[in-house]
Amino acid sequence: MLVYQRHLAREIYGDTLLVLAAFLGLFAFFDLIHELESVGRGGYEFHHALGFVALTLPGRAYEILPIAVLIGALYGLTRLAHHSEITVLRASGLSTGALLLTLARIGSLFALLTFLIGEFVAPQTERMAQQLQLTAKSQLVGQEFRSGLWVKDGRNFINVREVLPDASLRGVRVYAFDENHRLLSISEAERGSFMPSGHWQLSNVAQTLFAQEKTTVTRQEQIEWRSALNPDILAVLLVVPERMSLDNLYRYIRHLRDNQQNTQRYEIAFWKKIVYPLATLVMIALALPFAYAHDRMATVSVKVFIGVMLGIFFHMLNGLFSHLGVIASWKPLMAAVTPSVLFLLAAALLLWWVERR
Repeated sequence: MLVYQRHLAREIYGDTLLVLAAFLGLFAFFDLIHELESVGRGGYEFHHALGFVALTLPGRAYEILPIAVLIGALYGLTRLAHHSEITVLRASGLSTGALLLTLARIGSLFALLTFLIGEFVAPQTERMAQQLQLTAKSQLVGQEFRSGLWVKDGRNFINVREVLPDASLRGVRVYAFDENHRLLSISEAERGSFMPSGHWQLSNVAQTLFAQEKTTVTRQEQIEWRSALNPDILAVLLVVPERMSLDNLYRYIRHLRDNQQNTQRYEIAFWKKIVYPLATLVMIALALPFAYAHDRMATVSVKVFIGVMLGIFFHMLNGLFSHLGVIASWKPLMAAVTPSVLFLLAAALLLWWVERR
């Protein structure tokens, strides 16, 4: 790496990490204030709130890394331009293309960091945070309706009254239908535990069988129940799609497709997980036009403010297109990639406008 490349990298890395730390501290403060409302409920105490906030920080870092890169790069490049260092580089023969390539190399580390946090760190810590909170409050993992959680598994419909933080089930009902959609049986179990062999063990089971001529009821202390439903699928309840790993998203999408259920939201989240790390490259490219226009646009502080506004706008646009994609049934890839493409076009137009002037 050349001397000017190391210098640019040092400035951008330092400023971006400083911005990221400031954002994380701000989010942690507000999240802690929000959690204080829950302190005292059940066994939820102040140290639980601190642990919950700390465990959600990787997810926050994943969300704001592109914004931090934009502000950090904009501040670093603008400060260098203010000291005429960018002007000296350009006068020495450094082309815009070469400078963009250098910024892409610098940004690739942030893209890799974003991917690693989003794929391996945030999903695990988010799940741990939800489990910590739910266990302390003695609450359920999730309830879709008043009657509990409903899941379709082939021809069976499964109703679970409570999903406990250890992924065990309480109040399980299995409605079995035949190929003609005729109800064959209803199995009710007091509790269900997932066994290492890959099946569920239901306890205190009452099974009602519907035959053509009569209805019979049998009771058993324990039965073995095999289902596509497993703790990994139940874990989806703990983590929003945007913070799930690609592997979990892919497997859950397959599960929904096998049961003829809508996968739009999860497919958009899947493609966003692939595209989102590349947004850091778009953001670092967007910062370059502001450095080129250092004498004609505004002071450093004003440009940092513009960077903050652009980052917030990108975050809002990202969420907006995700919701619009679900509502309007857009192609998942289009909904995921459009915000980054729009910002890339904006960067190209700004750079063209600044160079023409």
